[in-house]
Parts: sequence; structure tokens; C-alpha cells
Amino acid sequence: MTPQYPEASRRAVLAGAAGLAGLGLLTLAGCAPDRRTPTIPKSAAVGTAARGGRLRIARPAASAAETLDSASSLSAYEYLGALYNRLVKLDKRGTTVPDLAAEWSANADGTVWTFKLRAGVSFHDGRSFTAADAIYSIEHILDPDTASPQGEVLAAMIGPGGMTAPDPLTLRIALLTPNAEFPSLLTAYQCYMIPEGSAADIGRTGIGTGPFRLSSFEPAGTGSIEAFDDHFAGRPVLDGIDFYSIQDTTARVNALLAGQIDLISQTNLDYATALVVSASSTATVARAADAQWYTIPMLFTSEEFSDQRVRQAMKLAYDPQVIVDTALQGTGSPGWDNPVPPDQSVFLNERREYDPDKAKFLLKQAGREGFRTEIYTSSYESVFTPLAVAYRDAVKDAGIDLVVRNASSDSYYTQIWMQKPLMVSYWFTGRPIDQLLNQIFRTGSSYNESAWSNPTFDGLLDSARAEMNDDRRRMLYQDAQRVVIDDSADMTPMFGDRLVGLSRRVVNYSEYGFEFDYLSIGLRA
Repeated sequence: MTPQYPEASRRAVLAGAAGLAGLGLLTLAGCAPDRRTPTIPKSAAVGTAARGGRLRIARPAASAAETLDSASSLSAYEYLGALYNRLVKLDKRGTTVPDLAAEWSANADGTVWTFKLRAGVSFHDGRSFTAADAIYSIEHILDPDTASPQGEVLAAMIGPGGMTAPDPLTLRIALLTPNAEFPSLLTAYQCYMIPEGSAADIGRTGIGTGPFRLSSFEPAGTGSIEAFDDHFAGRPVLDGIDFYSIQDTTARVNALLAGQIDLISQTNLDYATALVVSASSTATVARAADAQWYTIPMLFTSEEFSDQRVRQAMKLAYDPQVIVDTALQGTGSPGWDNPVPPDQSVFLNERREYDPDKAKFLLKQAGREGFRTEIYTSSYESVFTPLAVAYRDAVKDAGIDLVVRNASSDSYYTQIWMQKPLMVSYWFTGRPIDQLLNQIFRTGSSYNESAWSNPTFDGLLDSARAEMNDDRRRMLYQDAQRVVIDDSADMTPMFGDRLVGLSRRVVNYSEYGFEFDYLSIGLRA
């Protein structure tokens, strides 16, 4: 399945705040703004936060199987970055930077990596973080019984006995094959560090090295975390954060407008709702640029899209900027069928053609003149249907006739995704380049949503992994992007800004990869 957040259950819990959905402050189906409504701001408030205070976060109600085990596919995502740290993390340019590992190096061919860990790092229970904890954490991810989404990725790299600790602050990992980008694969949010021997209980204890420690947690319900004074990077600004589960999107927005919560987590506001929120006196909207990556996969194994000429025509037939302007009202960036976000250091800055006449010619060559098929969408995500409709309208000039089919959101990713010839989908950006291209586009990957296969592309990825020179490796990844653009069965019409609702009291909200800066966020002084 596509790596979305855990599916929400029907049970909504908001302790002490019953009846939020009945506030009557906003009805999302009818919140289209008039021309006097201000535009959505580019960024939320930046300023001096008062030391202390508690942030109130509303999130969708999740499954009763929800856990604080970050390795799990059912993890309570918004707690993780507050409770835990990884060995390394990504910055906004897609570069791997230190977290619990202060530095790292590889041997000449990239088969052995050595990580030097920070000294003086403590877990919330007072234990010191060591290389033994790092080995244990990674082994927990690799354990088939954990069924971690990152387990498949790391298992292809690390064999049994591949990790050793020459001393308490040194971790050495021997890989099965060379990989010059290996540290980046440890930046996934499933790769947080936990204490040695804690796997059986970590789902409820949440013991990590993060800037906050757990005080309470109810799966699919409420929870609280408190500032951890001994965090290695310093104490966070806030004293604590309280989490509330509210199932209904309307109720979450109403609670924000009523001043009962300070931030809505895991909800990308649709454009009309975001305008209403940003125009209110109590709330505003933070824009996380290009945080969501929207795709239109063409099933490579289908009769419709097995011909490269048809796939090329589907791309040449539309202008992505028109899709951004129509489906996102300008709150995003055109993708031009390159899945790598434009702000990444390895991004291939070459725009493909937009040529409806050439698309017509290719379709005629392929015996598909007047091509007609269905494009599937659902209400699973607010932008899916606007994207499908915008694409349908954009390709008409090339003689392509698409019929938009709406499917149930409950079964979209079990009965439509990777099964219908043409559909809409999305991912979250923030993946390292090696994982993005290998996990989602390599032949045979379980996350390859178009089932595309190209030996040249796979070979470029293998060469990039074995290339230790940064500049030459970047060129190989850019060559791989060209193959995706020219041949793949995946369209990337756009990257969407994530629109986050938050109180005007909140300052220094900064988000990347669906994780915000827990150390700096605070309430207005």
C-alpha cells in the first residue's frame, strides 16, 4: 500500500470537549470565499516565543492498534519527532545531516560505514545512548515480525551480523553491496533510536532521546508529552504538548477557529477551507512548500499503457502549470513529470516538452487516435478529484477523452490503486533520492505504483549506489530522472504545498517531511 498515515477508525475521542462538531462555525462543503477574502500567506508567524506554555494539537482519530513504536506501520506519527531522534536526518535540500551521529565515513567502495555517536546523550529514563542501542534499534526494524515499512529497504542492505560496536560511541555497519547513499536510508521516520531491550514495551512507553518525554498516551485518543530538560540540543521552548483525537475534519477546523486547539495535525486543508482559516482573527495557515507529491500512474502492464508512445502522449498533452493553477489554486509547483522536488540538490532542472499536436501524432502512430479511457479518483485526499478533473480538461486538445470515475475512499488503496489503468495518487516528499527512485520506480518494488520496468533505469541506480564521487553520483541520479520523464508510466503533474491550520498564538512553526521543529515552536510572547 502507499505509505500514508495509519487509517483512522470510526471512534472519535476528545476528552472534555464534546460537541465540537456542533459549534456551527464552519461547514466545509460551503466555505468558498468571495473576492474580498485575502490570499493564503506564504508562511506562518516567525518571532519570539514565550518560554513555557502548552501547545494543543488535534489529530484524526486512529486505530485502536496505534502505537508509539516508530518502526511500526501503525505508529502515532505526530508523537515520534518529539519523543525520539534518529542517527541522521535530512535537511530541506535533501542532504543528510547529523542527529545522534555526529559524523560518519565509509571505506573506499562504500561497503562499510562507520558512525561516531554524540557523547552525553540520555534516554528519558536516564540511560546513556550507545552504539548497542543503535544496533538494537536497527535490528528491531529489520525483524520480520515488526513488519516495518523501512524493513524491506534496510534488509536489502544489511545482512545478519552486519552491525558491530568497536566501542560504546562507534557503530560500524557492513553492507551486502556498495551504497554511497546508505546514511540517507536511516533518515526515514521508522528509524528512530530506542533503548536496547525495549521493543516489547516501546509502543506504550515512548522512551527515546527526543526533546519531549511521554506523560500519557491513549491509542486513538488523548495524550500528553512534557519538555525533557536533559535533551542534548537543549530544552524545548514549550513546557508540553497535549494531543486530542477528533475524527471529523469539520470539527477539527471548528475547534481551531474557536480557540480550543492550536494546531491541526495530519490534515491538509483544502484551498477554500484554508482561505476561511487564514481570514479569521484567531487562526492562520502555514504553508509547507512542495510537501506533497501528486502522481497519475499509468499501469505499465495494462493494454492501454504498455506502448511507450501512448505514455509519452499522455505527458506531452498537458501543461503542469495549468494543473497547479486549477487544482491547487497556485499553492504548489509544476512537476513536469519529474518526481524529484525542485528544491533538492540532485534535481534535474530540465523541462520536458508540452506539445498537444505531437501527442496527437504519437497516439495516431500507436493506433490510438481519439484515445478514450477512465481516470479514477476519490475523496481520500482533498486534491485528488480537482487533479483528475484538471488533467481531464487539459488533455482534450490532444484528442484524449477521459471519464472521471469516483471510487470509495475506504477502498481506494485496496481496490483501485495499482489495479486500474489510470488513477491519481500522492506521496509525501522528504525522501532521500536513493530511496525515492529505488523504492517507487525500480523494477519489482512493492511500492512501484505503475509497475513500470526499465533495465536502463535500474542500471543507473546500481551505478549511482556504487559511485563514491558526489558529483558523478549526482549526474547518474539526474540521468535516471531523464529516463523517468521520457519513458516511465508515471506522471508527476505537481508538488502541492501542505496547508496547515494553526492558531495565531503559534510562532516558529517550521515543517519538513511532515515533521516540525519541536525545539523552536512556541506560543507568542
